[in-house]
Amino acid sequence: MSKIIYSLSVYFYYAALHLASFWNSKAKLWVQGRKNILGKIRQVLESNTSPVIWMHAASLGEFEQGKPVITRLKSIYPDHKILITFFSASGFENKKNYNGAEYIFYLPIDSAGNAREFLNIVKPSLVIWVKYEYWFHYLTQLKQRNIPVILISALFRPSQPFFKIYGSLWKKMLLCFEGIFVQNSASGELLKSIGIYENVTVSGDTRFDSVIHTAEHFTELPNSIKLFCNGHRVLVAGSTWAEDEEEFVHFIKNNTRIKFIIAPHETAKSNIEEVQSRFPGCQLFSRLSEAPAQAGNVLIIDNIGMLSRLYKYADITYVGGGFGDDGLHNILEAAVYGKPVIFGPNYEKFPEAGDMIEFGGAISVENALELEKILTQLSNNDSLREEYAVKARQYIYENKGATEKIISFITR
Repeated sequence: MSKIIYSLSVYFYYAALHLASFWNSKAKLWVQGRKNILGKIRQVLESNTSPVIWMHAASLGEFEQGKPVITRLKSIYPDHKILITFFSASGFENKKNYNGAEYIFYLPIDSAGNAREFLNIVKPSLVIWVKYEYWFHYLTQLKQRNIPVILISALFRPSQPFFKIYGSLWKKMLLCFEGIFVQNSASGELLKSIGIYENVTVSGDTRFDSVIHTAEHFTELPNSIKLFCNGHRVLVAGSTWAEDEEEFVHFIKNNTRIKFIIAPHETAKSNIEEVQSRFPGCQLFSRLSEAPAQAGNVLIIDNIGMLSRLYKYADITYVGGGFGDDGLHNILEAAVYGKPVIFGPNYEKFPEAGDMIEFGGAISVENALELEKILTQLSNNDSLREEYAVKARQYIYENKGATEKIISFITR
């Protein structure tokens, strides 16, 4: 019965996205990207004779967690081909041209037939699942074929179905993994409570290794960014939503000597226009000249791919998502450069946020008044700002190493 309910829920989700595709651009990409997807995969891979390592990531954040692992595997096994699949449109569209993998596709919808055909085509020798998304038919097919599949950077909470009385099907999915690498001991204890512990390793989060690699192999952004900053105090607000941006309106209006760089999470034209309406006189990066003397004090980044490097140009950073329901975005990207990190109050699903606050490198604010207070303090007090900055960077480097634990397991 649970398998029938699962299959029906997948079907109805697929149907709902088809309906939403008539007015939602992301849903449209999601649906169009899966048209004849198995045919496309077969056409590309039918002549491949090399062994394949397949990594599945739900979206962009999960890709960043898996990236250091597949990068290391490619260096160890150069004759293997890397295949990456995405569930979300944002993940695929952002990384469809990533040059660290030979093949990048949307994951076909989870059904018994799709899973069989996909695996018949790809014939992976190793499969890496990142953090979450548990697709029953794919996982059970992998198990039946004795293809090793590991779960990395996993995070578990008591509210998840694995730990409920109705969670037998979900537990069966967990038993398909040959190795489970969790971010923290709390996740390990939750798995132990349902009898899963022999193949579980508390490894930490591979994102620490990913952001360290980005920082240590830093490539400069266009010179117009430096010219915009031009010796001013700089605040970079990354992955912002409307709820985040609204908290800044008053402070930005009254602090014209500070330069603000805002990188919205959504870069669709309609959203960028909304952001512009909140900050009159702002400048778009796409229109920024090499001599932005009249650019005002607000720069809106209207493209994708710069944020992980933009944080380096900041004195203070703000990471979005904490004032809405979508969840806090990646605070590690900012902290690795040794920058104070500020975010909103909704971060309970992100253990690194609470840990960094406790460590002394980050601050959570409840509203615009608190945000303005801490921004004023950090802007005017160099020693306070440096204290947070040092702690932020120290926190990152003290938590590196998850990738090597995973690689060691794989090579054994």
